Amino acid sequence: NVLVTGGAGYIGSHACKVLSRNGFTPVCYDNLSRGHAWSVQWGPLEQGDILDGTRLEEVLNRYRPCAAMHFAALAYVGESVAEPALYYHNNVAGSLSLLRALKSAGVRHFIFSSTCATYGTPRQVPITESHPQDPINPYGASKLMIERMLADFSTAYGLRSVSLRYFNAAGADPEGEIGEAHDPETHLVPLTLGAAAGELPCLDIYGDDYPTDDGTCIRDYIHVTDLADAHVRALDYLLAGGETAAFNLGNETGFSVREIIQRAGAVTGRPIKTRICPRRPGDPPCLIADATLIKERLNWMPRHSDIDEILSSAWNWHQQHRTA
Repeated sequence: NVLVTGGAGYIGSHACKVLSRNGFTPVCYDNLSRGHAWSVQWGPLEQGDILDGTRLEEVLNRYRPCAAMHFAALAYVGESVAEPALYYHNNVAGSLSLLRALKSAGVRHFIFSSTCATYGTPRQVPITESHPQDPINPYGASKLMIERMLADFSTAYGLRSVSLRYFNAAGADPEGEIGEAHDPETHLVPLTLGAAAGELPCLDIYGDDYPTDDGTCIRDYIHVTDLADAHVRALDYLLAGGETAAFNLGNETGFSVREIIQRAGAVTGRPIKTRICPRRPGDPPCLIADATLIKERLNWMPRHSDIDEILSSAWNWHQQHRTA
């Protein structure tokens, strides 16, 4: 058994599917505030909040997991700037509550859903794991605090962990069973596809005056299934005695907002109307991963790295499930 907090969410549910395919039983622990019960298909759903220590203890005692994967977090950069108290309460205090429960239950392996937002505005790209961590928004700051907690828990209590610093997760399960369904939706790919489908009057581009070739932000997009695969490899690494570590997760290729819109138009065969809006606070101009370390240490390699494949999988999910 593997406890998967936030397992009813976008990334957590894909991780549950890959866990199941690799012989583990994912025990989804989710308060369903932003996740979906329909996405829990490969193991039991235990409804609860990570801030509820008593409920966590009950679930841990029932299933006795060999490890925990922690996806339960609020993850909107803009919202974190507007409501930092919400992010420090849920992400930081909630993670501490979870870590204390795991310590009491004797769970010693932990995979953490971290983020490239811990780096802040990069001093150079591609970004390696040794790049200074200097977040520019409360979301990134909350994740960095958790990484620090994990380092201290490793030293003091022997909790070995892997922190995976995601770049931009995108796409959907190639078999169409699960996909991205946030409310509200703030991610570029599903918003672009929503505009292509005619569900939005236009797509808002937040800033066209960044120091990039076309003035829009550049991001590194990684298929959510490749991201989920990395979590299982991290679990195998820890179960085999691996030490506490942090790894970047990205495709090592950047695409601007305008490039994503252009590729999405080609994939969908639909015109996509756009509107230029002011920059959002907390958005760095360019984020591209150096993923050398995870490839070397965990033998991980993305299998769905083509941007058109990523967009096509998301479009297939969108057409089958979001517009039904």
